[in-house]
Amino acid sequence: MPTTVGSMTWGITFLTQSWHIGYHEAVMRAAMVPVGWMVGCPALGYLTDRIGRRKPVLLGGIVVMVLTVAAIIDLPGNTFPPYILAFVLGVSSGAAMIPHSIIKEVNAGEVKGSATGAINFLVFVMSAIASPLFAAFLQHLGHGQALTGVQFSQAFSFGLAGIVLAGVLTLFLHETGPDARSGS
Repeated sequence: MPTTVGSMTWGITFLTQSWHIGYHEAVMRAAMVPVGWMVGCPALGYLTDRIGRRKPVLLGGIVVMVLTVAAIIDLPGNTFPPYILAFVLGVSSGAAMIPHSIIKEVNAGEVKGSATGAINFLVFVMSAIASPLFAAFLQHLGHGQALTGVQFSQAFSFGLAGIVLAGVLTLFLHETGPDARSGS
């Protein structure tokens, strides 16, 4: 959700109003998140298969996401070269695909498709709920005025807290990778 709600829905507004980047440039920077997914999803999936564990890669992605989102909301817009933070956010958030493997590994063969559909459904429902709530929260913070970097930082801090919460919850997941099943 930090990428769908934070970047895809509100990223351009954040960049134009907080970092004072032109609209076209803001769109190009926000588009780097899905470019990062194209790299991160298969690369992190390959890495989980290669090391035989899911949780370390998932936790690593979460840690990098926390650092990247913190840099985006707390550092000045010109701290990093353009496109880097959005790309790194996309690559690291590619770890969000790992639970799709986990859910298939913990369910019986006859319900793997249903389980995968359920996890996709939850992601989209949560995004559909979070986006208008985030908009209302931003509106509340802005008191009906033009939004500033301060309001975006305050609002995005809740997304950052959500990523941290995901990391904490990941610690309680049962390891399902091939090495966990074989006992090595």
